[in-house]
Amino acid sequence: MNIKKVLKTTLPLALGGFLVWYSLSDISLETLGQYFKEANYGWIFLGLFFGILSHLSRAYRWKFMLEPLGFQPKFTNSVLAVLVGYLVNLALPRAGEISRATVMANYEDIPFEKGFGTIVAERIADLIMMLSIVAITLFVQFDFIYNLLTNNFDPTKIIIGLAILIVGFFVFSSFVKKAESGFLLKIKTFVTGLIEGVTSIFKMKNKWAFIFHTIFIWVMYVAMFWATIPAIEDLNVPFGGILIGFIAGGFSIAATNGGIGLYPIAVAGALALFNIPTEPATAFGWIMWTAQTAMIIVFGGLAFVLLPVLNKNK
Repeated sequence: MNIKKVLKTTLPLALGGFLVWYSLSDISLETLGQYFKEANYGWIFLGLFFGILSHLSRAYRWKFMLEPLGFQPKFTNSVLAVLVGYLVNLALPRAGEISRATVMANYEDIPFEKGFGTIVAERIADLIMMLSIVAITLFVQFDFIYNLLTNNFDPTKIIIGLAILIVGFFVFSSFVKKAESGFLLKIKTFVTGLIEGVTSIFKMKNKWAFIFHTIFIWVMYVAMFWATIPAIEDLNVPFGGILIGFIAGGFSIAATNGGIGLYPIAVAGALALFNIPTEPATAFGWIMWTAQTAMIIVFGGLAFVLLPVLNKNK
């Protein structure tokens, strides 16, 4: 048995289990259950509707990456492959991309390496969108973030720290550019591939349609977060809180299996910056995470069942 693979699989789950316990230390199960019972599920289902739209758009966007390679998969199979990928990611982080490419290889005869390559390119576009949302948040909430930092940290130390980071970045970049072997060469290759992946988007035939769907997907992600907030009565979150809470939740999903345990903590911590009480903020995080996870499990499970049924000839 490969110990490294076992640790890679079990550690995120163990961390998630610990974080679930830690999160529930801020709110009793009885209180949390009461929030779930009294939640307005009309808003929750509206949020899930936005989430479904994002998945459909992601599946449709994929065709713009596959067409230049000579493949035109069925939209149904693309949707089911995307849903399967999300479900697999709950158990094994980043394995969803592999399963997604495998599904298309089995049911659409798209070579695995080509399908996987397009998924990597998509992820680059998604990374750019996430960083764009972070930048927009910094711009929209500049005064709030500036005051938060200056009130909690010494401004002089912040400036010195930023200066050190900038100088360190340029020094490190110069070493990476000159690298011809070892770890630095791997970084150089990765960054080069990243840049090529980004520029390839602007060279594709339907680049504007691809860009539109990329923006639409992330607008739906934010809309899903925003629409679920009114599910808890008297939970008043300003626009800046929505953006910061969304970012915190997004990074938590990347850190553990689907954000298990960490998502409620991250969201509650972000909302706390806007003086939102701990209990409703934590309850919202749990309701939001539960709704997203339930949607993935239900639709991902259906996708597993429907794939062989709708592709009997394969």
